[in-house]
Amino acid sequence: MENYEVLFTPCKIGKLNIKNRIVMCPMGTNAAYADGSIAENRIEYYARRAKGGAGMIILGCQFIRPELASGCMEGTIASNTSLPRLSVLCEKVHQYGAKICAQLSCGVGRNAFPERCQAPISASAIPAALDSSILCHEMTKEEIKEMMDAFTKAAHNAASAGFDAIEIHAHAGYLVDQFLSPVWNKRTDEYGGSLENRTRFAREILEAIRRGAPSDMPVFFRISLDHRFEGGRGLEESLDILKELEKAGVDAFDVDAGSYETIDYIFPTAYLGDSCMAYAAKRAKEAVSVPILNAGNHTPETASELVKEGGADFVMIGRGLIADPDFPRKLRDGRRQEIRPCIRCNEDCIGRTAAFRMSMLSCAVNPEACQEQWFQLEKTENPKKVCVIGAGPAGLEAARAAAECGHAVTVYEKESRIGGQLTAAATPGFKGQLRALLEYYRVQLAKLGVLVALGHEVKAEEPELAEFDRWIVAAGANPFTPPIPGMEGGQVISVLDAHRHKEMVKGSRIVICGGGLSGCDCALELAMEHGKRPVIVEMMDRLAPKMIMMNRASMQRMLQEQKIEVYTGTKVEKVEGKNVHILEGNGSRKVLEADTVISAFGMRPDRSLADELEKKYGWKVRSVGDCSRIGRVGLAVRDGYFAGSTLDE
Repeated sequence: MENYEVLFTPCKIGKLNIKNRIVMCPMGTNAAYADGSIAENRIEYYARRAKGGAGMIILGCQFIRPELASGCMEGTIASNTSLPRLSVLCEKVHQYGAKICAQLSCGVGRNAFPERCQAPISASAIPAALDSSILCHEMTKEEIKEMMDAFTKAAHNAASAGFDAIEIHAHAGYLVDQFLSPVWNKRTDEYGGSLENRTRFAREILEAIRRGAPSDMPVFFRISLDHRFEGGRGLEESLDILKELEKAGVDAFDVDAGSYETIDYIFPTAYLGDSCMAYAAKRAKEAVSVPILNAGNHTPETASELVKEGGADFVMIGRGLIADPDFPRKLRDGRRQEIRPCIRCNEDCIGRTAAFRMSMLSCAVNPEACQEQWFQLEKTENPKKVCVIGAGPAGLEAARAAAECGHAVTVYEKESRIGGQLTAAATPGFKGQLRALLEYYRVQLAKLGVLVALGHEVKAEEPELAEFDRWIVAAGANPFTPPIPGMEGGQVISVLDAHRHKEMVKGSRIVICGGGLSGCDCALELAMEHGKRPVIVEMMDRLAPKMIMMNRASMQRMLQEQKIEVYTGTKVEKVEGKNVHILEGNGSRKVLEADTVISAFGMRPDRSLADELEKKYGWKVRSVGDCSRIGRVGLAVRDGYFAGSTLDE
């Protein structure tokens, strides 16, 4: 049995004593009022993570001037009007014995979204990251001086509000990093050229913060040590920067990797695997003597190992604490199997926030995240007998939520195990967190006394159904196969079967018809884990068009690394024996040889059972998940949560 005790030993940064080694990563929530003050639900969100046992909370960036936010609704610490609610936040976090750190930001610089910032500032007059036709404004020395004054005021406000520490946001190619990096800093004055000059801007920020905050208030520095793109800053130069900044008085370094050019490292995807940036922390520990904090797809096991071996002093958990705010407490109390895992989908955390959908942060597996004051499971005074049909993610979450509310729940699943289509999506090695999610539900349903009838395909006419008070139908969807000649042949299998039954994938030449998420993941799994040579044929102009950008960045890089052949803008015309006939966008035809053809054209809702039950039981029936609408895991879980939590209505 794994021992996690090392994560629950106290540790100091400067004079600040932190009760354990688990720190909540700074992540944007897009939950601030228009005047920049923090919203009440964001206070509750952070307080809930402190209550769950995190040793320290680092806020998502607080902008030192409102105009630097570039449209992000994260709030500003510049105005005195922000202090009352920030002081409440600090006290709520302190209530649970946790510490709280304000992350101060002077903005994203060249990474600003063009539609929100027509004249981005930077260290130099370089092209904007997201629109190279826009030239950044090179900051003048007077503007730098004004910015330092703003840092001083922000630091004073942070101390006044009750924060325990301050972190300088110099991360992943944002403005401070643009001064640090030769790839972006082309200045010829005292802020450019040599390492001493390029670190000047950062050192002056540190000095400005010291002027505004108490002398014993620790200051952290968040930095990517490895940009991971050609021409970007690498480890060796970054380590020299750390040494310079340690001499200048930085109390701790928060280190990882990535940049906007390698955006999947900023928001690490499932494809990157566990502990994907620990290598940066280990090198930092060798270079400096102050504490090191490290993030990047940590599991309890990788977190414990990294601290044990001396690779970092603190591990940072971001999305894992969004998924389960009780992550630390459950780990501390020996309930590892009860931790609800982050599935690293990025859809409902990063995907909902300002940079993409201008919505508020939530979580695919935890619909309560950042909305705790609106969504809570409450014990019922009128328990009901609830029938849940289907044990995919929607049905599992509906059953869990209903049982948590005190209802008596029975789940019927036609297959021999829970999971539905998730059992197929979870087979690739890089989708281990999906397998962990299914194990979480297995443990939860057993703990809550939910009856699970496996291998039982429900029919609407079954007399025992009448014994229930409510019915939740999560019957899922069926694979869709277009009317293409030969697609019903014996050498053609569904992508679900390709995932679940590898023995059905004959030979090495595999043609996957459909380049959505499932088809691409299947190709990667077959190539990486089974030595196959898959080819993807996709009718759209790009693969997985609905996939969030950082996930696609990882996936496409892996497809290239595996040398997987891809045809986009291409139709499958027919399948004849081992030949797949395709029509490319330019009008040319080609024949692909295939030992096995995999149909990955997508899914269609199966509403047959839901319709029959609605005729019998009317409004007491609720359909959720893919049988209602085809969607990703997060939508299915949210459907299930809503249905299971409102059975009294």
